[in-house]
Amino acid sequence: MKVFEEKRIVLGVTGSIAAYKIVDLASKLTQSGAMVDVILTESAASLVSPLTFSSVTGRKAYVDQDLWQVEDHVLHIKLGEENQAFLIAPATANTIAKLANGLADNLLTVSALASRTKLLVAPAMDGSMYSHPATQENLQILEKRGVILLGPAAGHLASGISGKGRMLESNQLLGHLRVFIGKDGVLKGKKVVITAGGTQEPVDPVRVLSNKSSGKQGFALAQAALDQGAEVMLISSPVCLTSPVGASKIDITTAEQMFTAVLKETEKADLLIMAAAVADYKLDQEMNRKVKKDQGGLSVINLEATPDILGELAQRKKSIGIGPRLTIGFAAETENLQENASSKLGKKELDLIVANDVSQKDSGFGSDKNQVTLIWKNGRKKELPLMEKTDVSDVIIQEAAKLIKPA
Repeated sequence: MKVFEEKRIVLGVTGSIAAYKIVDLASKLTQSGAMVDVILTESAASLVSPLTFSSVTGRKAYVDQDLWQVEDHVLHIKLGEENQAFLIAPATANTIAKLANGLADNLLTVSALASRTKLLVAPAMDGSMYSHPATQENLQILEKRGVILLGPAAGHLASGISGKGRMLESNQLLGHLRVFIGKDGVLKGKKVVITAGGTQEPVDPVRVLSNKSSGKQGFALAQAALDQGAEVMLISSPVCLTSPVGASKIDITTAEQMFTAVLKETEKADLLIMAAAVADYKLDQEMNRKVKKDQGGLSVINLEATPDILGELAQRKKSIGIGPRLTIGFAAETENLQENASSKLGKKELDLIVANDVSQKDSGFGSDKNQVTLIWKNGRKKELPLMEKTDVSDVIIQEAAKLIKPA
């Protein structure tokens, strides 16, 4: 998560039982290279000690008494001004009321009042407190002032009942912080469409023709684009992955469905990255009932070609001028890697193709790593070593950003 490297982030923690979850968030931010300053209210410090936060951040965790220490001259100004993000989580109804009314009676609220960055606030309270007209009015006031409200979610609450008021989980808060930190990146204002996963073509009501694509590379690309400020539309087949916070998502199953979604979403897109492994063939006619094993199996299956998504995009762009400004494709090969990828690059009229040998061990389908070669339409090539798919994605997005010129 390079987006957090050398970034100063203030975490304000208030007196909700959800405060313990922020320890995990502070730890993950620190591991990602961020400098994390934690401010605890008096009630928060009674739930989670400042030492706990200091242990995971390697930095002092501040409490109200620190406001009056001479070694930190005007501490609240330092905390309020010297940061790239200021998140209050969990934010109790009491702290939300203070923020809405401009009260500054502790280190957290006075630092928030001095903040030069937009506040991010993650409410956490019982459902009846959250739905109370006073709390709702306070939240509306904050939102009108530009405060970014994160949640709350519905779920099991500390009172034992279920309702809306549960703080977002630390991974969700981390995702929102990534979007906030990366909002002014090199792809700010650009629409990026990314496909992911392997399409599934039905054989009968319970079976499909598919492939081994896990969707990991496509989802990593979506996150890398978000980290650079892009507006991301992720078009994905069913995969066991959580969508990056901030990305819009269209769920598809078949190649035909992906074809329809891609054509629609790329009409005004700046960039399309076709990372999905789209099935080349489908049954010419789906069987309307399950083929039973005791019937002797299937001896003949008649197949027909699925839509050529990249080919159709290239033709449409040439004939009527509608389509993505830049198109990047993937070539998953088991032999003659660069030759086959270069051929596809030309036939599909791509700007760049990412060639990967899926027969290699610990690389490609299902793996967390990939070894790829980037090939441009002008013939330039760049071979990358075996890398984490997240790092591969960073490189691809950086190269794509160089190709996208201002509209």
